[in-house]
Amino acid sequence: MKSRFAFAAVASAALAFSLAAGAAELPAPQTMNGITYLSGGIGHKEAVALKAEAKSYPLALVFSAGPRHAFVSEVKVTIKDKAGNVVFDSTSDGPLMLIKLPAGHYSIEAVQGGATLHRTLQVAVHEHKQLAFYWQKA
Repeated sequence: MKSRFAFAAVASAALAFSLAAGAAELPAPQTMNGITYLSGGIGHKEAVALKAEAKSYPLALVFSAGPRHAFVSEVKVTIKDKAGNVVFDSTSDGPLMLIKLPAGHYSIEAVQGGATLHRTLQVAVHEHKQLAFYWQKA
């Protein structure tokens, strides 16, 4: 009986450690105009952690460029609401950006290497969307 409790305690500790280790790979949350976001994805562990966290964010942005769709960072992202007001304006720290946008209609502008891409997006309550931005030239 004691060995089952000891095994359960060790298993629980191992699970807690592995969850903590995974959480440690996430970049620190940031806030812009009251909107929380994560940005990064440089390195395998951080990219995996961000992909796992993506379901908790209404919007995931992925940035790539060139013939091999190489991931890119330092993408300037500007998001405007339906009225044209800038609600989010930041530069990505990696190829992945998770943004907790409230429900609404938005236009997104992403600038990388001087080239600008535009998307429109409708965010609904309890919904998750992923948008990919791809530039021809790296």
